[in-house]
Amino acid sequence: MNPLLLSSYTATTSLGHGLDALLAGLREGRSGLQPCAFETVRLDTWIGEVAAVDAEKLPKSLARYDCRNNRLAQLGLEADGFAGRVRAAIARYGKSRVGVFLGTSTSGILQTELAYRQRDPASGALPDDFVYRTTHNFFSLTEFTRDYFGLEGPAMAISTACSSSAKVFAVAARQLASGLIDAAIVGGVDSLCLTTLYGFASLQLTSPTPCRPYDIARDGISVGEGAAFALLERAPDKPPAGSILLLGTGESSDAYHMSAPHPEGLGAKMAMAAALRSAHLNAADIDYINLHGTATPANDAAEGKAVAALFADQVPCSSTKGATGHTLGAAGAVEAIVCALALQHDLLPGSPNTENLDPTIPLQYLTQSRSGKVRHALSNSFGFGGSNCSLVLGVTQ
Repeated sequence: MNPLLLSSYTATTSLGHGLDALLAGLREGRSGLQPCAFETVRLDTWIGEVAAVDAEKLPKSLARYDCRNNRLAQLGLEADGFAGRVRAAIARYGKSRVGVFLGTSTSGILQTELAYRQRDPASGALPDDFVYRTTHNFFSLTEFTRDYFGLEGPAMAISTACSSSAKVFAVAARQLASGLIDAAIVGGVDSLCLTTLYGFASLQLTSPTPCRPYDIARDGISVGEGAAFALLERAPDKPPAGSILLLGTGESSDAYHMSAPHPEGLGAKMAMAAALRSAHLNAADIDYINLHGTATPANDAAEGKAVAALFADQVPCSSTKGATGHTLGAAGAVEAIVCALALQHDLLPGSPNTENLDPTIPLQYLTQSRSGKVRHALSNSFGFGGSNCSLVLGVTQ
């Protein structure tokens, strides 16, 4: 594919609002995880909750979109001057030439959970002020963002579980290549809700401790929430030094099982290989891999096999979910931004909470952050049902 410029990007996670908070957390090896005290949830687990989401107020003109997910989206859009860069792009290209492609796994489902508690005791009807379309509906996030900027171009919501907001980069790249648009807002938002927390607990996938990817004693995920966005534009012939570029995307679907990865990491390997081909790079060109690394026994083992088959133990890699929690539908975008920061600051992020590496997974896994030259980075996002996506990012010298 032709390189695309990330002309602006931002991320808001449990480490804090915006890039400075995320970068500081990564450098210091901090974790934003805390014991679960969300809403009425009573589970022995840790979560990555973003501060001040409930205090965020949407504009009156967009009040119909009010839900936790869209409030978190607004927090993310207004961080790091991102909204201003979007408006500048709209001024350059026109409101019909900027697309919106966003990923989420549960959207505003919490709003439905709250409405369900207020249902009519006789009829069971939900309250009149509950509007499914603009809150719980998957497209709500995309429609809210589109209306937030007054856009009229192509718009799409992607919901493929944990690969959702990685796949939007591939969707946008195809739209830009086709000439339908000149710029794209890509990213993802997922927010905490009871369905996610109790659902993963029912699958016995949550850990009673802060998650520890690739640790010999790993025993489950820590659910998090987050919002991450990037503005994609066609790269100029000679981008300025330090520009962050999307160089390649790779997608696959192994369809092995609804909630378990292929044990040999077949789909994961296919996605990574496709991303390298798309970027016209070899495995030896990659300087850092942000692993999907959920900290479940099966996921880390399968991904480890796939990465080892392509890269052996030659590339520094880590999962940053011990820092942010697993942000589910937002994870692809959050971790693409982690890779952008690694490229921009020559940072090799570590893996908070991971102490004793699994000796059966032969990777060059980083438990501590350190400095190191990063020219090309690979980010992995693998979702339930075998929906896989890998992204290659680079920095101009």
